[in-house]
Amino acid sequence: MSHVTEPRGWASQPLLERESEILAIHRAVDDLCGITDTGPAARRGGVLTFAGSAGIGKTTLLAEARRHAAERDCTVLFARGGEQEKQVPFHVMRQLIQPAFAAMTEAERHEVLGTWYNIVAPALGLTAAPEVPTAPDPQGVRDGLDWVVTHLTVRSAPVVLVLDDAHWADAESLAWLTAFTARAEELAMLIMVACRPDEIPADAGALRALMGRQGTRPHELAPLTTSAVARIVRDALGQNADDVFCRECWAITGGNPFEVVELAMKGRDRELKPHQDSIPELRDLASAVKGSGLITRLEQLGPSTVRLAWAAAVLGTAVPTSIVGSVAALGEAQVAEAID
Repeated sequence: MSHVTEPRGWASQPLLERESEILAIHRAVDDLCGITDTGPAARRGGVLTFAGSAGIGKTTLLAEARRHAAERDCTVLFARGGEQEKQVPFHVMRQLIQPAFAAMTEAERHEVLGTWYNIVAPALGLTAAPEVPTAPDPQGVRDGLDWVVTHLTVRSAPVVLVLDDAHWADAESLAWLTAFTARAEELAMLIMVACRPDEIPADAGALRALMGRQGTRPHELAPLTTSAVARIVRDALGQNADDVFCRECWAITGGNPFEVVELAMKGRDRELKPHQDSIPELRDLASAVKGSGLITRLEQLGPSTVRLAWAAAVLGTAVPTSIVGSVAALGEAQVAEAID
């Protein structure tokens, strides 16, 4: 499964400059649990969404949401979209539902699924695959999921459903989740979703509808300021890190939390002195970090894009794309797709 992992030391870092997002999470979870400043209240479900580029801190925020929800004795259902699995129908739903059924006996599963067992159980991988596999009826599975998730929510309330990397979620799961959000407000369920808006497929109408449900905008995560970057750098490399060095770290990374922490950790490994005299070495180190990230990104875009990129790197950008494509052994359609 492809996703951005947290760099070394990231878990120990405070959630810098995310106070408003954390407050929104805590308020939503507390509303779900019926906890208010004035005493107990009716439980309120809902939807909370976060958007931002890779490494901006969405996964860390969702981890805080899961921690706070568990602290409030909520049932947490978690799934993460995967680039390699986004073509697998109901893959995300399997991640969400299977753990809840793992501890049940077969009889208990039949009891919970009821008359929907034969439709929903195979789609969610709760039964052995049939000898002659058949494609599940999407509408039938969605109707069954409505019943199953409603039943689980009533049985295990309050429930927090968390979906990370939603831009890589399969279309079937997204269609179901978008339609189900209206019920979340009636049930004791809080749905939290995070995605990269620049990677939402053009045909992913369900996800766009989910992120902008009822006209509300997602919480868009901004890059860190220079002061926050300086705090991370000084925690890693020493409080004697000078202002010029810290500002260069901010300029190199654009305030991306993941890149800041990764650069600081690699600087610590190299025993880099955090002074302005070390900036040339810092830039070389940053180039190596970003270079590996570029290769990973190219590989995610498919073999045609990788082959075209390597051919362009050898021949230069002044060479016509037809020649670059010929060297990369790609047809005209493949070259056009890779360029797009």
